[in-house]
Amino acid sequence: MRIPRTLVALLSAAAVVAAACGGGASPSPSPAASPTPTPAASPSPAESPSPSAVAFKACQVSDTGGIDDKSFNQNAWKGMQDAQAEFGIEVKFLESRASTDYARNIQQFISEGCDIIITVGFLLGDDTKAAAEANPNVRFAIVDFAYDPPVPNIEGLVYATDEAAMLAGYVSAAWSKTGKLATFGGINIPPVTAFMDGFVAGANYYNKQKGKNVTVLGWDPVAKTGSFTGNFESTDDAKNLTLGFLQEGADVILPVGGPIGKGTFAAIEETGAQAVGLGVDVDWTITVPEYKQYMLTSIIKKIDVSVKGAIERAFKGQPVQPVFVSTLANDGVGIAPFHDYDSQVSAETKAEVEALRQAIIDGTVKVSDYFAK
Repeated sequence: MRIPRTLVALLSAAAVVAAACGGGASPSPSPAASPTPTPAASPSPAESPSPSAVAFKACQVSDTGGIDDKSFNQNAWKGMQDAQAEFGIEVKFLESRASTDYARNIQQFISEGCDIIITVGFLLGDDTKAAAEANPNVRFAIVDFAYDPPVPNIEGLVYATDEAAMLAGYVSAAWSKTGKLATFGGINIPPVTAFMDGFVAGANYYNKQKGKNVTVLGWDPVAKTGSFTGNFESTDDAKNLTLGFLQEGADVILPVGGPIGKGTFAAIEETGAQAVGLGVDVDWTITVPEYKQYMLTSIIKKIDVSVKGAIERAFKGQPVQPVFVSTLANDGVGIAPFHDYDSQVSAETKAEVEALRQAIIDGTVKVSDYFAK
């Protein structure tokens, strides 16, 4: 399978991080769902045993966004629950409230004898690798990270979100009334900036197709510099960045940071700006319905499908896949319906987005070719 250039960069970045401190069944669409309620204390475990549970336990360690973040961690937990429903296994999670929880939570699950441990997020890369190397008989999978060279007992689950984001960038450029878009991230790491790369590429592709000059504030995919809150927790930080972009005239804003993105929609609502935002990871019209009136679309990253697939391979005793890549081609990434804005996206634009999707899949359009105007 062709691995997009952005994912090659992600693997290289992962190797650098690890040094310093795909294939597989095609996934299918799966709607978002709310997880089991989060325990008040951290890192208290939450368990979801099946009434007829078989002797297999899958365990998840979240990053600091929280298991109920309406986005990244929550979608991974849904994959755990889907595996439980299909295979009758036991599933369990531990929340990480700080980076210092990562290694401790992983070690707790090792001591509990989990059959597979799923760690959620690029920032858990070092601790997952250390634990896997120290416990070669324990199977792991990690979301948004892969190792080069591979670690024999870890599956790296990575996502070509730049491909899906390019579609969203094209639609956003077509919808914009001011000709200014904006994007910002939580932390400057490849799983975040891949969204931002694709968003800019989509706007640039629109400009070249249409002879327009839509600009994107907040990120330069060539220089790799832009705007970040520096965290995945503060909606106030996200709101402040959004207010600045609105003042500069941006009317479509892509926040890439899980729950902090709600700060963008709060800023749009409170200012009464004639602007919209985009969700990430899951369809935010469903998971954050209080802001659906400002939601143009969402960039979908089917973490639930890839997590369920990793558990299924472990449950069935299949070999570890060093890298499992979710792409447009295998329906592992995509964009959500336009919902309330469907009538504002023309049939022509929809057809052009579909043509762009096919061009990305067949390789005639490469996202990285459109990083610069």
